[in-house]
Amino acid sequence: MTHELAAIEDAATIRLITYKRDGTGIATPVSLAWDGDRAFFRSYDKAWKTKRLRNNPQVECAAATLSGTPTGPSVPARAVLLEGPQARTAARALARRHRLLQGILVPLAHRLRGYQTMHYELRPSGSCSE
Repeated sequence: MTHELAAIEDAATIRLITYKRDGTGIATPVSLAWDGDRAFFRSYDKAWKTKRLRNNPQVECAAATLSGTPTGPSVPARAVLLEGPQARTAARALARRHRLLQGILVPLAHRLRGYQTMHYELRPSGSCSE
């Protein structure tokens, strides 16, 4: 477990704050899953959150309810877009943790709507490793 992300270690859902170009933070709830000490979430290519992450990968995250109400302290992090085998690892972790929502419903909705699923890893904001 990465100490910097310990505040969200037990969270199934987090409040993820992404930043617009003008610096305004936008909070959205996302499902979180872990594989060892790696934390993952997903979105889709046309989501505003994904567009904001493309411009600025710095985020704030906090354990939250399903509706996004924070239940713990906020921690800074960096969202790193995953591809290939790493994205498949993230997809499997999400499907294991959230069997119905992330294992069936979200992937099905993305396929039906023609979205490309984007998988991200949350890393401590000071981490420079890709």
